[in-house]
Amino acid sequence: MAGIFATAGSKISIGQSMAAQSDDFVLADFSGNSWTEISWVENMGSFGDKSAEITFDAIGETRTQKLKGTRNAGSMDLVIGIDWEDVGQIALRAAEATPNDYAFKVEFNDAPLGGTPSYRYFIAKIMSVEEKLDSANNVVKIGANLGINSNIVRVSASN
Repeated sequence: MAGIFATAGSKISIGQSMAAQSDDFVLADFSGNSWTEISWVENMGSFGDKSAEITFDAIGETRTQKLKGTRNAGSMDLVIGIDWEDVGQIALRAAEATPNDYAFKVEFNDAPLGGTPSYRYFIAKIMSVEEKLDSANNVVKIGANLGINSNIVRVSASN
């Protein structure tokens, strides 16, 4: 599928606990994971690397110099309609109670006819799982914050 595509139809799944590493992850690092889809996701937020800004002001110069520092893939804020029996939500809540990083897989809705969609893989600590009540005419939801601790491994859609 060339061009733009809708977020609708995308999915996020949680895998097993994985150790952080100093090198970037590759697709093979995620093989052997069994994936559990997290159902009723309303919003996945955003993710991706951003470099820390390092500045230096030399006395003999009249312009601040900027350098790129460490990279940070950010935090992904999920909004999910609560389903107490959904195995993905159960796994997410259980993972929040641990200090471990967990594997995540995002599947986009961009598969070409007869092909496979794009995927994104990363590890993250589940920093919070909060119940969101909002106002009377809303579904009770979970707000889950995933603190991403790796690069984002990108797999393109293919025929």
